[in-house]
Amino acid sequence: MFQPRPRITRHRSTRRVARWLCVGLWLAAGSVPAQTLTLRVGVYDNPPKYQAGESGEPSGILGDLLQEMARQERWQLEPVPCTWSQCLDWLASGHIDLMPDVALTQERSQRFAFHQTPALLSWSQVYEAPNVGLTSLLDLAGKRIAVLSGSVQQEYLQHLADSFHLTVRWIEVATIEEGFDAVVNRRADAVATNHFLGDQMAHATGLNPSPILFQPSKLYYATARGELASVRNTIDRYLLTWQANPTSPYFDILRRWGIEQDKSRIPTAVWWIMGALAAALILAMALGQWLRRQVSARTRSLRVVEHRLNTILDSVEARIFIKDRDLRYQYANENVCRSIGQPLDNIIGQQDTAFFDADSCAAIRRNDLRVIEQGERVAEEEHVSVQGSHEQRIYLSVKLPLRDDEGNVYALCGISTDITDYRRIQDQLHQLAFFDPLTDLPNRRKVLDHLRQILSVAGEREGALLLIDLNNFKSLNDTLGHEVGDQLLQQVARRLEHHVHTHGIVGRLGGDEFVLVLHDLDTDPRNAALHVHHVALRLLAQLAEPFTLGDVQHITSCSIGIAMFSDARGSADTLMKNADLALTDAKTTDRNTLRFFNPSMQTEMIRRSRIESALRQALAHGNELQVYVQPQFDGARQCVGMEALLRWHNTSLGWISPADFIPIAESSGLIVELGHWVLRQACATLARWQHLPYLASLTLAVNISPRQFRHSEFVNQVENCLHEFRIEPSRLELEITESLLIDNVEQTILRMNHLRSHGIRFSMDDFGTGYASLGYLKRLPLYQLKIDQSFVRDLMDDNNDEAIVRTIIALGRSLDLQVIAEGVETAAQLERLQRLGCHHFQGYFFGKPAAIGEWEARIGGEIPRH
Repeated sequence: MFQPRPRITRHRSTRRVARWLCVGLWLAAGSVPAQTLTLRVGVYDNPPKYQAGESGEPSGILGDLLQEMARQERWQLEPVPCTWSQCLDWLASGHIDLMPDVALTQERSQRFAFHQTPALLSWSQVYEAPNVGLTSLLDLAGKRIAVLSGSVQQEYLQHLADSFHLTVRWIEVATIEEGFDAVVNRRADAVATNHFLGDQMAHATGLNPSPILFQPSKLYYATARGELASVRNTIDRYLLTWQANPTSPYFDILRRWGIEQDKSRIPTAVWWIMGALAAALILAMALGQWLRRQVSARTRSLRVVEHRLNTILDSVEARIFIKDRDLRYQYANENVCRSIGQPLDNIIGQQDTAFFDADSCAAIRRNDLRVIEQGERVAEEEHVSVQGSHEQRIYLSVKLPLRDDEGNVYALCGISTDITDYRRIQDQLHQLAFFDPLTDLPNRRKVLDHLRQILSVAGEREGALLLIDLNNFKSLNDTLGHEVGDQLLQQVARRLEHHVHTHGIVGRLGGDEFVLVLHDLDTDPRNAALHVHHVALRLLAQLAEPFTLGDVQHITSCSIGIAMFSDARGSADTLMKNADLALTDAKTTDRNTLRFFNPSMQTEMIRRSRIESALRQALAHGNELQVYVQPQFDGARQCVGMEALLRWHNTSLGWISPADFIPIAESSGLIVELGHWVLRQACATLARWQHLPYLASLTLAVNISPRQFRHSEFVNQVENCLHEFRIEPSRLELEITESLLIDNVEQTILRMNHLRSHGIRFSMDDFGTGYASLGYLKRLPLYQLKIDQSFVRDLMDDNNDEAIVRTIIALGRSLDLQVIAEGVETAAQLERLQRLGCHHFQGYFFGKPAAIGEWEARIGGEIPRH
């Protein structure tokens, strides 16, 4: 039952007007958005909060959150399409079990059961057709307003309109889309909905958001009363855990749906509210003048309105209050009492010093005096702590002067909305947007923003960008696990921070790559470069010191690429590219070193870029690439096979060496497509040779790069070629290198065994130059070892090379593998290899690589002998 409140004895009618003003202000200002189980889930369209996905599954923010919970709890979600009102009726009747996106109202609390922690904060807004001109709730009089049937917006607005005796024509619709369509087609003047969907629909349909914001609400997942209590408890547990962790799925989903704002700015909608407050104040003051003239005739009516007014003010979530010139409370709604923790009788007549700590009181008093003494309208954030509480709450407070008939300020009216949760979410989203969650260092976006600011004011002073890449970090992750890898990254971050002083910024770009920006250095580039060089050397030494990773002492190293500000001419992107080129050079030349950028790197990068572009064109058209072959001979100097070698002639660049374009194809990923093209050409050649008696017994070897071999479609591609060209698999030989054995050896062995089961042969190319383990070597289904030509080249002069060749031949014999030597160019090399026990050869002594047709003709005639 309503209990009368103590009244202000002076200016009694004016104080009633003040309460009217608070209602109008609040209506215009609104609030800032604060075992396998099968669940039948109602699905209706209200994006982006909730909607049906491509397959009809629950989607949107609340849908994705429910999907993640279901995945972890192993719930089976059964989507049930329905309209909004159907969904609520079916939930009450038990046709569905769970309904997301339900705002808690008194009426709904009697029909449904809710969990405790809100899943999402929302508010509602009115969107109008152009030229309608809504500025406050009173402007709804005589208008046609579209509302979703059975929605909280309909219930709330109808209640307010009835309370203020406003005649409004309500256009009930089944979906919000119908509501916006009604406005667009002039069947309604405005539509009311939540701001998530409203902003999207308004943008798409050309409607304008009005200043009328209302009904801040908390959204829940609802069940039928008395049902699924364990599900609601589980939802609460996930929400409490996720909302406390900025790296949780909760914030990932919010970001995916675009719920992110800049911390440093109050949202634009709030400033619209401020403008609307002024209009509402003028209207309310005019209304107050009229009410004072009618007060004697309408005392009874005002009492009824006062009762309604207090009911409304006590039902809202904003803190609404009135203070006199001595800053003593003369009126406070229920929300003020709840936030302070005192009954109304203990608040009236007291100042803020009775309730809040000294810092809070000082800030509040400064704002209050601006209103009382200078007549200003104040809109500020206020950080408030209640005495005896360690929690600080943040309020967006709007305070307005109340004036008597002579224009003198006799009190202030304040509306304070709790935005603590809203600010906390903004802080967390800002942290996710600009900082690396693992190391707490600035991320790429933040570093680039800082870098652009520094370059814009650098002037004559030098600076440098250092890119730092950890060597062999992937091996650490693969051997000790990602948790240990994360520990290393965190400790590296701390050591780098130790080197950052006033004029430096450290950040993490991603993976195992860090960045250090040094600025405000010497104006002499040479002195600045020397200083940067000393810093980089110290970093190399520091990062080479052992890291304690749990029970493991780990030693790592890094490569550093450096670019000076003067090389970038004020461009942050150019500076980053230059440092990246220098880092690539450092990693290629000698790991655990540093390199400064120089223009020749840019020239080389341009050349590589031209080759990559031309190679893409060559692959697209296929008329520039050719497959050459080079014969392989046995000890009787009989041709026993060929090796396919790729050649490329470009109309602009001429003949391009494989030593130039193969590494570029590897780094750009084109090697997969290029290797597949060569494989098809080789299989087509073998298919043709099968019908030529003098070629039918030859094998054809094809080089396979590690990246091509690891591609998910590689095995299927080889099998498809065998089937398409109908070739004898034993005639196809795949040459691999020892680098294939560095990563994921077990998967490599499985793939090789699978292809070997078809009859395909494998040869280990460039054997002796890599890092193959003998333990793995004996498990590989190899047919042949290929002695690298670097050992054959100096065989006659270098005892070490001869010892290596002898060892490879002995290893091949012990593993029952054929051994072939490549790069045989002289009779003396051939003779020495034969004496050492090698019986298969390839090289210029027997023939140079040539077009397939040329070698087919030569073998069909007479095989050259030396």
